[in-house]
This record gives sequence, C-alpha cells and structure tokens, in this order.
Amino acid sequence: MRFLKLALCALLLLGAAACSSKFKTYNGPEVTRVVVYKEARKMYLLHHTQVLKAYDIHLGNTPAGHKQFEGDGKTPEGHYLIDRRNPNSKFHLSIGIDYPNEADREYAKSQGKRPGGDIFIHGRPRPYRNWGDDWTAGCIAVTDKEIEDIYAMVRDDTPISIYP
Repeated sequence: MRFLKLALCALLLLGAAACSSKFKTYNGPEVTRVVVYKEARKMYLLHHTQVLKAYDIHLGNTPAGHKQFEGDGKTPEGHYLIDRRNPNSKFHLSIGIDYPNEADREYAKSQGKRPGGDIFIHGRPRPYRNWGDDWTAGCIAVTDKEIEDIYAMVRDDTPISIYP
C-alpha cells in the first residue's frame, strides 16, 4: 500500500512538472502565415484567411519605418520567413525572422552601413517588464505565455508579413 502511495505521488509530481514546461504541443490547423501590423501593435497567426490567434505586441524602440541599419531600433517591414528557433533565448523562447534579405543587405551596403540582424519574435521575461511599450532592439515581443503558444504553433519556413 505504501509503495502505491509513493508511486502515485511520483506520477503527480511528474505530471505537475510537465504542465509547467515552456514547450507546448499544438495539434490544430497549420499556421500558414504570420501577419504583423506595427502601427496597430497587433500580430495574427493565420490558417490561410482564418485568424487562429491574435496578439498585442511590442516593437523596437524606434518603431516607425523599416529597419535599415544595425542599431536603428526599428522593426523590419516587408515579407520574410520564420527561419529558426531558440529554445534557450534570454527572452524565454524565440523564433527568428530571416531579416536581412538581399535587398536589405544591398541597401545598407550602399549607405556604407550594416543592416543589423538577429530579429526575433520573443517573450518578455521579468527583467524587461518595466521597459515600456516599445523596448526591443527591433524584435517583436509578446508575453512569455504567448511565445510558448507561438513557438508551438509556427513552423520554420512560415511566411511573415510585417506592415507599417
């Protein structure tokens, strides 16, 4: 009887630990596109034309305009792909956007500058929660709970369109 109680306790502890994991699973409709409207501070995960999820977002610390140069604090505008994921991000979890593209690189080079990079959709862990509305270096930020859902739902090579 005592063994049964211990086994039951162990199962409960394992179950509780699994519930607290930042890695979730998703079995719904495929996310075929991510759409961001910077001015409205909204991001949508779409299955073709159907909105699956909508999120309030935070942007780079200079949100108006297209990212052109490293350090300009802008979030890119245009059509890109989700191209990588970072399960060990200092921003909880993150998924990468393939900025800069060839046109971004060429423009920055023509101006004698670097285009920057490392643009992600990521969470907002505790140390960054009091940094105001637009606080990233050009990334798109959501809550930690929201990035857990996004990380599970959005696959690499999903198109992302970022509008002004």
